[in-house]
Amino acid sequence: MPTMSRVERAFCTTALWRRSGGAVVSSLPVRRLGRDVLEIGSGSGDVAARLCEARPDLAITATDFDPVMVQAAKRRLQQFGDVTVRVADATNLPFADDSFDSVLSCLMLHHIVEWEQAVAEIARVLRPGGVFAGYDLVRSPLATAIHRLDRSPFRLANPDELHDVCGRHGLTLQVQTRFAGQVMQFTST
Repeated sequence: MPTMSRVERAFCTTALWRRSGGAVVSSLPVRRLGRDVLEIGSGSGDVAARLCEARPDLAITATDFDPVMVQAAKRRLQQFGDVTVRVADATNLPFADDSFDSVLSCLMLHHIVEWEQAVAEIARVLRPGGVFAGYDLVRSPLATAIHRLDRSPFRLANPDELHDVCGRHGLTLQVQTRFAGQVMQFTST
């Protein structure tokens, strides 16, 4: 699994990204998350910080494959109570089966070339009845062109593919597209 490109790292620390975090969190099923939450691909920690503000009772484990982003998230999240930040590969999560009430993934699955393996790992670490929720880019000419220009490894999916792969791992997913079909929002039911 690759680390972020310099362009992606820069974007994930901008005010634009931080402002969008509020909209992301407000659309997540925050009340259904349970207590133990895993965020894969947490980047600079903005989503985790907003979750801590919205639900101080959460125990959040924020992970990213990129050590630079992990350090940024540690700085961002040090003020919050029950938060752990660590490096982790989403295709080989270092957690026991049934460890989390929910797993969140916000605009990062497309960075994993073998994203199907990440879905298998998400299903493995989720407790029965747990929630898998988040957002990702839809495979489209625009998203493909942007990532080719950036030269970062990626593999975009479409909503039906994500739905089908999740189903194979016991996750029933509800998927909606947003922003003229460029982004998909998903939540397990």
